[in-house]
Amino acid sequence: MKAKELKERSDDELVLELRNLRENLFRLRFRQVQENQHNAGERRFLQRDVARVLTIMRERELAAKAAKKE
Repeated sequence: MKAKELKERSDDELVLELRNLRENLFRLRFRQVQENQHNAGERRFLQRDVARVLTIMRERELAAKAAKKE
């Protein structure tokens, strides 16, 4: 998922997306243990998407604080 696409979403949509990504990552970990296979690529992409969402949420939080101070 591209950061540009994520920036266009609302805060509620980002929270929902983060929840879905974390759930998918959780399920992937279980699947890897059960099936004894390691798909590092898929896990890496999910982790990066989680990081992107968290970064955008933090940017918005800091921007709101900066606007509040002014």
